[in-house]
Amino acid sequence: MKTTQTPAPVPAESGAPVTKADIPPGPPLREKKGGTVLNAFSHGILVLWAFMVVMPLLWAVMTSFKDDRSIFSSPWSLPDTLHFDNWSRAWTEANMSDYFLNTVLVVGGSLVGTLVLGSMAAYVLARFDFPGNRFIYYLFIGGMSFPIMLALVPLFYVVNNMGLLNTIHGLILVYIAYSLPFTVFFLTAFFRTLPTSVAEAAFVDGASHSRTFFQIMLPMAKPGLISVGIFNFLGQWNQYMLPTVLNTDPDKRVLTQGLVQLAVSQGYKGDWSGLFAGLVMAMLPVLAAYIIFQRQVVQGLTAGALK
Repeated sequence: MKTTQTPAPVPAESGAPVTKADIPPGPPLREKKGGTVLNAFSHGILVLWAFMVVMPLLWAVMTSFKDDRSIFSSPWSLPDTLHFDNWSRAWTEANMSDYFLNTVLVVGGSLVGTLVLGSMAAYVLARFDFPGNRFIYYLFIGGMSFPIMLALVPLFYVVNNMGLLNTIHGLILVYIAYSLPFTVFFLTAFFRTLPTSVAEAAFVDGASHSRTFFQIMLPMAKPGLISVGIFNFLGQWNQYMLPTVLNTDPDKRVLTQGLVQLAVSQGYKGDWSGLFAGLVMAMLPVLAAYIIFQRQVVQGLTAGALK
């Protein structure tokens, strides 16, 4: 009997192009079920984490529009009517407007000073070699590991001897000193990732070091500045220990001190709706800053890894 056999593929001649028809088909690929299970598990964890973070925020916002009776009788239900008087009462009677203004002045001044001084120090440490460069850099790194609680007592006497106790500008200087180590550490690594050819071209054209820094290198470092600015803003806005020790004047309290005072006073009065309204007032600027600049924060954090 004659059998029909499939002829073996003829090898391509030397110099002849090999097409897909000349390559024998391989075994079918198997689906990787392990990756699908892992992705589903990780997405489930992220959804659970988002629920745990978002729900308390939404509950606080919802409670700020309720009256005191609804807060205790039906804490998880939506408000029947929106009580905007809670916000006005917290803003005027609880002096949240004064606390908010003081916080804006302190955080705004300290944030600008931190970014200007920190970027200048980081640029010099990242771009210039001089004796003591690494020593100064490690001093800033050591400042990140120094607990602020150990410096409260000597810091109080230093600020008092300088005549800066219970002043807005004294608190600004302390905030700048508190935030500089992390700012210099972050921006030094960021400036090292920037190309040196642009600065060298500016020097060839006759630009000075200061002009090269402010007009060329600083705009190139905008993603890093925004990222470290957001981190400093969050830390300085929520700072409680430093103003409690260095700012005992009731007229110059910042928002964190005002929230503690509001919690004590409204707790005795039973005005829980006003307390929640003040809490949401202090929380909204932080959420707005992160929502607006979240893309810049991610770009600043990943810029060094992508270069």
